[in-house]
Amino acid sequence: MSVLTRSLSNMSTSELPKTRRIAGIVTAAELGSAGFSDARIRTLRRRGDLHRVARGVYADGAQARDRLGFIGGDQLLGIAGAVAAVGPSAVVSHQSAAYLHSIDLLGKPDQTVVLTVPVQRGWTARAGVRLHAVTVPPEQVTTFVGLRVTTPGRTVIDLARTLSFRAGVVAADSALHRKLVTKPELEAVLVTCSQWRGARQAAKVVEFADARAESPLESIARVAFADFNLPPPELQVWLGGTVEPIGRVDFYWKQYRTIAEVDGAIKYADPDRARAQLRRDSMLRDEGFEVVHFTWQQITQTPEQVAFSIRKAFRRNTVRRPA
Repeated sequence: MSVLTRSLSNMSTSELPKTRRIAGIVTAAELGSAGFSDARIRTLRRRGDLHRVARGVYADGAQARDRLGFIGGDQLLGIAGAVAAVGPSAVVSHQSAAYLHSIDLLGKPDQTVVLTVPVQRGWTARAGVRLHAVTVPPEQVTTFVGLRVTTPGRTVIDLARTLSFRAGVVAADSALHRKLVTKPELEAVLVTCSQWRGARQAAKVVEFADARAESPLESIARVAFADFNLPPPELQVWLGGTVEPIGRVDFYWKQYRTIAEVDGAIKYADPDRARAQLRRDSMLRDEGFEVVHFTWQQITQTPEQVAFSIRKAFRRNTVRRPA
């Protein structure tokens, strides 16, 4: 072993520049300023003392492995690494902020990190990072594990402006349901960006959003109902029974005594649960309610058929009702 190899192998991460970032994240430029050569960095990576987060961004190896042991740890490191690379003025926003706030998104998000940066500076594109050049008011910025992040309200409005109406409703319903934000707070954020592209759609999203929706499936179902001109249903209503209710239903049209239930993938995975659902449906029908079920696949691929089934239920109950 050469003298150089021996000296490199004896170096430890205790000499790394100290940062307050997650997992001790540090940039290659910071390492270089602290006297770390490229050869030294490569040696520390081989030993596992440094973990490469992104091009030119590293984390303390032990801390990174600890983070990666948790679900979503890789995404958190990726976000923190992107902020370190872009600079301290960057604010985590849009889909990345939704992830940190646990706001539901429509579809599976990719690993692209979304940041908002000040408009007065020229920015260079970076792989795996999408930048929005907009000044974010201080009151619309919060912190999460040391990261500057758009508030839940600003995050929802950004998503509602830049994504589809349906995706915006999923995010808004989720944030409202989790009590991360209120409608007045969303409306206050809208005032600050009323002239921006997509602001009109965002306003419609806020008006349509409902805190009672408990899942993305329920949110997109509500949008589909509106698209096919079904009257707005009541959400999460307890129905039936003389002493106590039979159960709580997802959607209810009181005028037509019609119920619609969304069936997620897990709903019938348990045979006992499936049998309980059938018993409940039977009890509700015995009390004069129509019950319609649909799945994620049906509401996303053939929403017109779901709407048709609900309208048929409306007609059946209208015909049965005594004059």
